[in-house]
Order: sequence, then structure tokens, then C-alpha cells
Amino acid sequence: MTRGETRVMGIVNVTPDSFSDGGLYLDPEEAVSHGLELLDEGADLVDLGGESTRPGAEPVAPEEELRRVTPVVERLAERATVSIDTSKAVVAEAAIGAGAAMVNDVTALRGDPEMAATCAEAGVEVVLMHMLGEPRTMQEDPAYGDVVDEVLEFLLERARVAEEAGIARERIWIDPGIGFGKTAEHNFALLAATDRFVETGFRVLVGPSRKRFIGSLDGSGEAERLGGTVAACLVAAEKGASAVRVHDVAPVFQALALEREISAADPRGDGTATSSG
Repeated sequence: MTRGETRVMGIVNVTPDSFSDGGLYLDPEEAVSHGLELLDEGADLVDLGGESTRPGAEPVAPEEELRRVTPVVERLAERATVSIDTSKAVVAEAAIGAGAAMVNDVTALRGDPEMAATCAEAGVEVVLMHMLGEPRTMQEDPAYGDVVDEVLEFLLERARVAEEAGIARERIWIDPGIGFGKTAEHNFALLAATDRFVETGFRVLVGPSRKRFIGSLDGSGEAERLGGTVAACLVAAEKGASAVRVHDVAPVFQALALEREISAADPRGDGTATSSG
């Protein structure tokens, strides 16, 4: 299939309890430094979050979330395209005022009735993600009839709501929500169907980084899932994802760059290997 270049979104969490890097970048200076490091490693944009959305996470008050993210956005936006990972309109508005160009909402505009209007008025890009339930409960026996059909239907409905609120279609991204209310098998199915999400015409963001479904194969812990993260990102890219969201930017950037070079070297132009018998 023909596809464009897949961008890399680097993750900076200024939280004490995110599932993989919680507590590492609570100091604004350390968070900014890490964000700049991700840019140097090849990130095209940086996703900044001040509230953990890991399974079982408790909500954070808007005032605390703002305290965590605002100074970091101000600094990073001078050098990077910044996405603010929040479901609160007041946080999104402040981050946009500080320079953020994208809002990454894990509730797909359902978490705050003011979020859609805030994003529409600001003219920023918006990521709509699928999540079953809420972070505190989403991994309690998630079930679907057909996970791909149901997630796709949900995202198309939320995109329609976003457009009706005044968010331009070309500014809308969709994200199947790998790990957000899904079993390992659900996640495998969604990754395999990335091209179906791409076929909607919306840009697609995929976030498999270090997630539990990788460890379901070999029992690996969060720090040992780089190989699986890279593999998932390569699959998503090959199937047309516009961006992948990752903690480990350098190896993912390298893998995607190599995949592009190999595909470009294929004389048939489709990246498919041939057999000479």
C-alpha cells in the first residue's frame, strides 16, 4: 500500500504514577531536558501529560495538572510541536495559550463538555482516542463482540461530534487506544487492522509503547519491552499510521528510517520480498 512517512511522538509524563516513567520528570527542568533529548533522538513532536491514565489511576485536580504541565509547555513549545495529553478543557486552554499545537484526549472529547469548543476555537489538532470505561476500571474484564468494528464505529462517531463542534476534519486524528480497556488479543487485532482506521481518511496515531500486551508474550516487564514496541510501531507504520507514540524515540526512529530505506530500494515499490525459487 502507498503511505506517507510515519512521525514519532515522544512521551514526557510529569506525573508521579504513570505506568512506565512515573516520577522521573516531575521537576520542570528535568521534563524540559527530557523533551529536548527526545527531539534530538528524532521525535517530530512531544506529548506532555500531567495526569496518569494507566490502569487503576486516580484522577488529578485541574489545578495540580496545570501546575505540572504549564511551565514545561512554555519551554518546550519554543523548540518543539507540543501535544498536551489531557481531558480537561481548562488544562487544554492553558496549554494552548502556552504554545501547545495539539490536544490528545483519551476520552475523545467526552470527559469535559467544554473540550470540543475549546479545541475548535483555538484551531488546534485533536486526537480522539478509544477507551473502554475509565482508567480506574478499564482493565476489569474488557469485552467486545468485534473489537475492530466497535472501536472504529466509536471513533467515527466521535469524529462526527468533533466536526459538528467546529473542529476541522483535517485537524482530527483517531487513536484505537492500545491498552485502554483491551486484552492482549484485542490489541493484536487492532494493530493488525491499522489500515482499516487509515482508510477512514483521518490521520491515525498508535501508542503501543512498553504496554502490557507485549509482556503477555514472554512475561517481560515494562523496561524489557523495547523489541515488542519497535515491532508494533513497524506494523503500524507499514499499515499507514501517521504517527506512533513512544517512550524510546531513538530505536523507533532508527527502525522506521531503515524500513523506509528498504521499501524505497524495492524495485517494485511495494516493499514485498521476492523469491527466486
